[in-house]
Amino acid sequence: MQTIFIFCKCELGAAYNVADEAILSVESISEIHSISGEHDLLIKAYLSDNTDIGHFVTDKIQTLPGIKETFTLIGFKAFS
Repeated sequence: MQTIFIFCKCELGAAYNVADEAILSVESISEIHSISGEHDLLIKAYLSDNTDIGHFVTDKIQTLPGIKETFTLIGFKAFS
């Protein structure tokens, strides 16, 4: 299982619509947070080991209406 975090910049006023659309249409998304700072949304997704991260981000996230820019981080290990 691969864990990725995608920071998204949205068109002005579109963050909530983008979040609603993403959570409904992208199955691998675990959580979406509205955040402050340089980005508008933080998306957490779990992908199977054979899923290409680049294709997932460009095909499933960057094509959502209202997304202007993304920045992706790959998680290595979760600590509790």
